Amino acid sequence: MTIERNSKVSKPKEALSCCGILQAFSMDLPLAANLFLLLSAPFVGSFLDLLCERWPRAEPFLLGRSRCDHCGHDLKWRDLIPVASWIIAGGRCRYCGARVPGRHPIVEISALAIAIWSQAALPIQIAWIGMIFGWVLLALALIDLRSLWLPNALTLPLGLAGLLVAWVIAPERELDHVIGAILGYAMLVAIAFFYRRYRGREGLGEGDPRLFGALGAWVGWQGLGTVLLYAGIAGLLSLLIQARMGRTVELTTRLSFGPYLCLGGWLTWLYGPLYLE
Repeated sequence: MTIERNSKVSKPKEALSCCGILQAFSMDLPLAANLFLLLSAPFVGSFLDLLCERWPRAEPFLLGRSRCDHCGHDLKWRDLIPVASWIIAGGRCRYCGARVPGRHPIVEISALAIAIWSQAALPIQIAWIGMIFGWVLLALALIDLRSLWLPNALTLPLGLAGLLVAWVIAPERELDHVIGAILGYAMLVAIAFFYRRYRGREGLGEGDPRLFGALGAWVGWQGLGTVLLYAGIAGLLSLLIQARMGRTVELTTRLSFGPYLCLGGWLTWLYGPLYLE
């Protein structure tokens, strides 16, 4: 028994040849868009970090000045250069000396890594789609990690976008993605129902089925198993690392499942589902 990637399921790279709409684009437009997004990636990461901090606290994140969380001082442009400002200031606020968490440059670098990964893994015509998809998944993963919340305002549009992208790239397989969205949502709703019924407590958050359904819209029903496989492996590795670091993890410990689903969905969309031969 071997595990291989399913050649029968459309991946972005393969399905591109089926789509006359994308073939009609000139090379210049996708190249310019990809270059712009690549250069913007660290700034996108900075915004996502701000979004994930303020949105769960119902604080404005589109308007208003960035400020130090410790002293409240408004930050100037030289304080907001991704990664560089943090390094130059020695990881501290220039105004009060308070330590600035290292998660800020990590998120900025993660957004840049997603952009580079998309450029390397996808055809130039759809690499920009991969970047945006990856950034939305990064935002969802961060919000769930920090607040145990998957906002409908992100998961629902993500699912609609997945159906639209599938229709543009491979319209003949659109039904697979519609089924994937419905089946993905129904699967985790059913798992949550039976877990609650037989264990007497919640096993999944309300946002997890919606996120899985949104990912099904991107990868199709054939990719759902691969998403869960990747998510399960990543989750298990995370638990082992936490246990190794001395953190107590029990059966009743609340853990974020969204980040692992996001990783599984991202890898499955880039490289296609696995199947047993």
